[in-house]
Amino acid sequence: MNEQLGEARQQILATVRDFVQREVSPVASRYEQEDIYPHELVERMKELGLFGIVVPEEYGGLGLDYTTFAMVFEELSKGWMSISGVIGTHSILAYVIAKFGTEDQKGHWLPLLARGEKRGGLGLTEPDAGSDVAAMKTTAVRNGDEYVINGSKLFITNGRYGDVFLLLAKTNREAQPPHRGISAFIAEKGPGFTVGRDLNKLGYRGVDTCELVFQDYRVPAENLVGLKEGQGFYQVMEGLETGRINVAARAVGVATAAFEAAIAYAQQRKTFGQAIAQHQAIQLMLADMATKVQAARLLVYDAAAKKDRGERCDLEAGMAKLFASEMCAQVTLDAMRIHGGYGYIKDLPLERYYRDAPLMIIGEGTNEIQKLVIARNLLRRYAS
Repeated sequence: MNEQLGEARQQILATVRDFVQREVSPVASRYEQEDIYPHELVERMKELGLFGIVVPEEYGGLGLDYTTFAMVFEELSKGWMSISGVIGTHSILAYVIAKFGTEDQKGHWLPLLARGEKRGGLGLTEPDAGSDVAAMKTTAVRNGDEYVINGSKLFITNGRYGDVFLLLAKTNREAQPPHRGISAFIAEKGPGFTVGRDLNKLGYRGVDTCELVFQDYRVPAENLVGLKEGQGFYQVMEGLETGRINVAARAVGVATAAFEAAIAYAQQRKTFGQAIAQHQAIQLMLADMATKVQAARLLVYDAAAKKDRGERCDLEAGMAKLFASEMCAQVTLDAMRIHGGYGYIKDLPLERYYRDAPLMIIGEGTNEIQKLVIARNLLRRYAS
């Protein structure tokens, strides 16, 4: 069985690697600099089955294990981190439906998501409720066979070109603690669901990140995830474990691309009569960069392996996301230093790697929140 998994994994990764080399890398810089949404690349990702990577095979997906899932995000991010965002929160929606949805919800939505006919996103963050999820103000009030939703969401990937979202809203504003009043809905675009402004970002360009506004938006009661109110916080937190694995894997991918560019350049660029790779100062930087990248990669695989065993991995996913994202910021900066002035101009992708790195520090829960998650888990594990 392990041999079959290994062969399937290598085949999938070879396909993704070829896609990145042939179709993504040649256009990434232009699309990124001009902030162009990559419609044709998204269509190819549908054809490759990448929208169904976490959807079980019985519903038409690839049903990948999470180690392979992480490797796919790493390979995509080596070419252009933004395109991994198209399937990032999409995969969180698919995971939550597969794990917590009713049989009817799974049978209807998962095949559509697997084929990319419906493109998913996560409606969680609000202008005043990012890290403090329980402070969200979006409300959902039951009205017969529907819920009426009012509020807004911000920093939503796939906001413009997505079709259906895992939408979190308060169904009980009096619940104590407040997170017990949060419910999750499968929310498809329709009347009362408006896409607001597009956000002009430092990095992570090309993919749509938007504001969503809900004004008397009606969602069928049958779209309440699992048909259970008050479970949304727990459902999305478990989904975010997969999100943190994919964000950490993206950081490994971007850092790997920066390191590989730096070590290649160091062997070509000459100063004082020899390649700069022969200078001890550069060698020390390269050694540190490679070690950090590999350490982050192993943390990602450790979290993914625990997820594959069906265990909660909020501690391991938090560690992977924290370390990999901070590592990515440092490695991309060091790669720019090795390139000197050439790393600072837009002719090379080094400055893009550097601008993309902060997203992984902030996205899927800031690193400050990750430290709190890690500490709380450690205190439970080592309770005296």
